[in-house]
Amino acid sequence: MINWVRVALCGALLVLVSLVLMPVQILCLWLDLKPRRWLPRFWHRVACLLLGLRVRVHGEPERRRPLLLSANHVSWKDILVLSSVADVVFVAKSEVKTWPVFGLLARLQASVFIERDQKRTTGHQVNEIGRRLADGEIVVLFPEGTTSDGNRLLDIKTSLFGAAASAVPHSPTGVVHVQPLAISYTGIHGMPMGRYNRPIAAWPGDIGLVPHLLGVLREGALDVDVDFGEAVDYDRHANRKDVSRTIEARIRSMLSDRLRGRPKLDRVVARAER
Repeated sequence: MINWVRVALCGALLVLVSLVLMPVQILCLWLDLKPRRWLPRFWHRVACLLLGLRVRVHGEPERRRPLLLSANHVSWKDILVLSSVADVVFVAKSEVKTWPVFGLLARLQASVFIERDQKRTTGHQVNEIGRRLADGEIVVLFPEGTTSDGNRLLDIKTSLFGAAASAVPHSPTGVVHVQPLAISYTGIHGMPMGRYNRPIAAWPGDIGLVPHLLGVLREGALDVDVDFGEAVDYDRHANRKDVSRTIEARIRSMLSDRLRGRPKLDRVVARAER
C-alpha cells in the first residue's frame, strides 16, 4: 500500500526546492551564466533522494572535451540519475516539450529537442548538438530512440552520431570523445532485482506517467548502477557506423555484466585491492 504521507511530504519538499531554484535557473539561462550547468545537478540529486533512487557510479566521465555520452534508456528515471552524476544536457524528442512538468524541466536543463520524423531538419538538429559539444557541454544521447524493459539494449540508431562529426572542426584537438554509458536497475529495497521484476523500474511507452510514478513510490527504494566505459575518439577520419557499432558493443557488454552481478570493472578493482 502506498504511504500517502510519504508521497505528500516528498512532493511538497520537491515543489519547495523547485520554486526556489527555478527562477535562479531561468535567470542563469537568460544571462548565460555558469550556474545554469550545475544547478540542475543539485535539483536532480534532491529528486533522487526523495524518490528513493540510490545511485552507484562506476568509473567516471571522460575528462577531455568535447564529450558525447551514449547511454541505454530504460525510464524517465534515467534523466534524474544521470543529471545527479554530472552536469549534462540531453537530446530529447520534440514532444517532450509539451509534457507537463517534464517538459518544463527539460527546457530548464537546456535540452536539445529533435524532430524524429522531419528528415529535412536533421542537419540543423545535428549541427545544434555539435555546437553544444564544441561549447564544452556534456551531451547525453539515448541512441535506442525509445525505452527498453531494462534487461537488454535495443538496436541503436546511428544518425545522431553525426553530431560528433559536426563538432570535430570546432574541437581544439580535432577529436570528439564518444563515451559509452550503461544504466542498470539492479536492486529493490537492497535486494537483487531479477529479470522478471526489473520492468518495475522500466517505463514502456504504453504505460501512463502518473500510474508509473505511483508504482515507483509504492515499490520504494531502487538501486541504480551507472557504468562509464572507455571512450572512442571520433576524428575527421572516423566512420560514423563503425563508431556506433563499437559504442553499442561496449554498452551491451557493460549492461550484461552488471545485470549478471559480476561486472569486469569490479573484478579488476577487486584484483588490484588484493
